[in-house]
Amino acid sequence: MIEKNTLDFLKKLARNNNREWFQENKTSYEKARKNVLDATLYLLSGISEFDTSVQYVNPEDCLFRIYRDQRFSPNKNPYKTNMGLFIRKGGRKMQGAGYYLHIEPGNSFVSGGMYMPGPSLLFAVRSTIAKNHITFKRIISAPAFKKLYGELCDDTLKTAPKGFPKDHPAVEFLRHKHFYVMSSVEDRELLGKDFLKQCVKAFKVASPFVMFLNEAPV
Repeated sequence: MIEKNTLDFLKKLARNNNREWFQENKTSYEKARKNVLDATLYLLSGISEFDTSVQYVNPEDCLFRIYRDQRFSPNKNPYKTNMGLFIRKGGRKMQGAGYYLHIEPGNSFVSGGMYMPGPSLLFAVRSTIAKNHITFKRIISAPAFKKLYGELCDDTLKTAPKGFPKDHPAVEFLRHKHFYVMSSVEDRELLGKDFLKQCVKAFKVASPFVMFLNEAPV
């Protein structure tokens, strides 16, 4: 389960986002990190029952670093105030769709799909949707999927992307720049003893969507 101490650490970090405080509280960070890694191992085991591509993934390869990349950001705080894990074949550094858990006090969520795919992958995914749009629409229109995740992310182009006709029957999907869905999680849910089981169930609902996206030939 996700421990209260993990959320408490992130709350304190948000109020004390500096290297001196972080070093003084490094033990608390290590405990929080271990808690999330243990949760990742549990999720990998559960997900592998319906998506065997993640069967041999190392939890360490899924967890994002807490250290922020400040080089190209106006935000110069040295640390993220969340802990995130992305589960897919090869781990977080590999291109493609997967299962994401975001842990942040007051702003946690589960998600499935892909965020900011590179140009070649984005074109491949759009091409796959264009050729199989009936299947794609059936997946994202499934009652359980709609109930939990609602609609796809809403960051879209104003018109059809280059290389696709404006009158394509799936143009509403082809206009998307990202392909992911998400469902918010309240802190009390996150800390519940059954949360990780519920998280696996949520990822199972997203799995047809994730696996469809990963069929795109890059």
